[in-house]
Amino acid sequence: MSETLVGIIGLFVLIAVFLSGLELAFCMAIIGFLGYSILVSAKAGFGMVAQDIFDTLSNYGFTVVPVFILMGQIAFNGGIAKRLYDSAYRFVGHIPGGLAMATVGGSAAFGSVTGSLTATAATFSGVAIPEMDRYGYKRVLSTGIVAAAGTLGCLIPPSVPLIVYGIITEQSIGKLFLASLIPGILVAFFFLSIIYVMVQDQSFPGP
Repeated sequence: MSETLVGIIGLFVLIAVFLSGLELAFCMAIIGFLGYSILVSAKAGFGMVAQDIFDTLSNYGFTVVPVFILMGQIAFNGGIAKRLYDSAYRFVGHIPGGLAMATVGGSAAFGSVTGSLTATAATFSGVAIPEMDRYGYKRVLSTGIVAAAGTLGCLIPPSVPLIVYGIITEQSIGKLFLASLIPGILVAFFFLSIIYVMVQDQSFPGP
């Protein structure tokens, strides 16, 4: 069987496995292993899997990922997210849509602490959404703001995705951090501007 045919079949099988609901990483690992085993041998396939697992776990740079996750848990359980949220609200709370703007500011600050967009979105979904519900914000706005603002963790240093990208592409992580700082601030500013415009519409009532 030719490499091209194996690749095409593997692609369709991969899509089918995706639709089954299996985790993305496991799907790609299984299809990659099967494809390599068909083209070379089962022994070579097992060897490739073992080598990839060893290379990933022995890479010192990837140790930042569990450390950032741990930091996010400490920050959440220590109440840092709540205090960051309250601090941001003191600056912009008097503006129409200030509570939603505080969510953006708090998410940006929390993302700069944890470096994880998932931890940021998960934390502020429990901190910000109940507060916005209490002040009459529509769920379409509150949940959208939390989901969008959570992505600031990708841009504002330190960022786990940027660290992983730097390790994979062998680029300077420090330079990546510097390059992402201004875009991260600009994105946060545009989020604030969009919120201000949106809350002028009566369909998005705020305090």
